[in-house]
Formats: sequence, C-alpha cells, structure tokens
Amino acid sequence: MTRSVTILGSTGSVGRSTVALLDEAPAGAFRVEALVANRDAAGLAAQARRLRARVAVVADPAAWPALRDALAGSGIEAAAGEDAVLAAADRPADWTMAAIVGAAGLPATLAALGRGGVLALANKESLVCAGEIVLAAARRSGATLLPVDSEHNAIFQALESRGGGADPYATVEKIVLTASGGPFRTMAVEAMAAVTPEAAIRHPVWSMGAKISIDSATMMNKGLELIEAVRLFPVPEDRIEVLVHPQSTVHGLVQYADGSVMAQLGTPDMRTPIAHALAWPARMAASVPRLDLVTLGRLEFFAPDPVRFPALRLAREALRAGGGATTILNAANEVAVGLFLGRRLGFLEIAAVVEETLARLGAPDASGLGAILALDAAARLEAARIAADRAAA
Repeated sequence: MTRSVTILGSTGSVGRSTVALLDEAPAGAFRVEALVANRDAAGLAAQARRLRARVAVVADPAAWPALRDALAGSGIEAAAGEDAVLAAADRPADWTMAAIVGAAGLPATLAALGRGGVLALANKESLVCAGEIVLAAARRSGATLLPVDSEHNAIFQALESRGGGADPYATVEKIVLTASGGPFRTMAVEAMAAVTPEAAIRHPVWSMGAKISIDSATMMNKGLELIEAVRLFPVPEDRIEVLVHPQSTVHGLVQYADGSVMAQLGTPDMRTPIAHALAWPARMAASVPRLDLVTLGRLEFFAPDPVRFPALRLAREALRAGGGATTILNAANEVAVGLFLGRRLGFLEIAAVVEETLARLGAPDASGLGAILALDAAARLEAARIAADRAAA
C-alpha cells in the first residue's frame, strides 16, 4: 500500500535526508502530502516539484512570493505563515516527520499528533520542553511515536528484545546513549574558550545543521537526548548512562537483567534511522555506506569529561528538579547558541548562561501548554539578559 507522508522541516538536515530516501524509494511506495520549511522557498519548491507534493508551506510570510512564483503552474498548493504550518501538520497523512528545529517545532508536532498516524520525531526539543503534553497527545489520538535521533532509534530497536509481561521494562537494567564527543573531545578547557563558530560546526563524524552541531560540541545535545530518553522509555534517569564513543558506530545499547547487552550499530548516516522509521514495522532499502568492522578496526568508549562538558550535568539536574526546569534549560540553550553563532558569546559561556538561567528561574510549575510557552519566553528573556550582562562586564 502507498504510505502518505508529510515532512515538517523538509529543507533542514533531517528533512533533506528524508527526501533523499523518498527519491530512491520504489514508485508508488510513498505519496507526499505536505512539505514545510522555514524560509527556503527555492529549496522547498524544488522538493515539492520533484516529489509531487500536494502542498508546500513556508513559515516565514516574507518567503511566500518566492514560493508562489516557483510553484506557478505546478498544481501544488502554496501557503505561508504559522497557521498554514499547523494546517499542513493537520492534513491527513499516514506518516509525519517532525524535524522543525528547536522549541518552535512544538505546535506543529502537537498538531500532527492530534490526528493520529505515525509521527517520526526528530524534534527532541518538543519532548524536552513539553514531554508529558506530547505523550498525552499521542495517547489521546492513538498516534505511534517513533524516535528518529540515531541514539533513541537504536534504543528503540534494542528494546524490541525486552519481551512481554506486565512490565516489559522490568528486565532492563541500563540504557546507554553514545556520543561522539564532538570536535573538542580532547581539547584543553583553556583553549575551548577561544573556539569559533566555524570550528564548533565542523563535526568530526556527522553532517548536521548549525544548531545541533554546536549542541554536539558542548554535549548539550546529549543532555537533551538524555531528557528525551527518560520521556520515551520509562526507565529512571539514574539508569541511563552516556558514553563517549568517537567512532559513532554503536548508536545505543540496552543492558538486561540476564547480563545480555543489545546494541544497534551502523555507519553514522541519518538516513539509517529515518529509513527504519519510514518503513516501520517493516524495513526498506537505503543506499547508505555499509559498516565494515574489519576496516573500522576498533571501538572505543570513554566516560564524558564533566569539566569540559558541564551541559550533561545541567541536563540531569534539570530532570531531577522537575517542574519547568527542562523547558528553561532548552530555552536558555537556544538563546546562548544563537548568540555564540552571532559571535556575541564565548563557547564556554553557553553552558554558563544556561546554568545561571536555571539558578535564577528555578523549577516553576509548567503543567499546561500555556504555562510552558510562557516559561519558555521568560527563560529566553532571562538568558538574553544574563548574556548581555556578561558581555558588558
């Protein structure tokens, strides 16, 4: 049967990988309902024409004329603005990729979950900011939530061995998320203070967008993934471990009560976890490089350095604090990363701004979507003030 597909964030890194898989899929396997991008009208229009999408939407209204002109005569509906993004997310589709970067992706993720179907989640910030709301929306609609982050997708696959019973997680002793360590894994802390955005974006293994590349360099990405793992898999935070694995070949491991450890391995290519989610519960062919263990030669694992990478500690502290602390963590980090990319904040100050924002705002209640959005806005303002104070000092 043909599976209808919507991609939220189609011109970003994950979106482009998803489009590449659709390009090479057998004719008739997939039909594209909607494609959504932020402001890349030319890139979106090219994707929409190639995939014969029914609708293409840009979030930025200023990009609307360019999109309209690029799709003229194609028969593809073109729209723009926040309401159009939500309407696209709400269109009937069997499978939706949620890949809008940052907390900005939360409303569209919730809109897609509200109509059921399968949601492939690449927007970890939705679970970090509003985990219970996202999970409750999935329960209400009967939607299936599939993780697309390579680590969580690996854990999802490894957990398929856990068996049944009243509590299928009872035999899970430990979940292990792996991290490449980023470009500064062995750099002296003193040298990290002078790191430039260009250096931080040059990830040694993965090809990603700017924001996630910076998060990988600070290891905040792994902190966000730790929070996401707690939301996705009902295992206590102290039973989720993070290990630095420079080869980025083992993407996740699950240790069971009988001593067995199940791991998912593969080359570092996002098309693999996306293909798993796109075809689930079956599998599909993907033209990714195959893993050659002989050529690889060795697999290394190290404990993360808490001095170089305080972001992991901040993520665990936010989880333990409860309330809206993880919302604050994510919002402050997004602001700090943006300022670093704009050369208005030092690399080591990213985690420092996040920590001070958490200290000032605490862990207030954030039990509803309105409270979460208000807290997100307040945290962004506070983080910006803290960063400005640091720059003026």
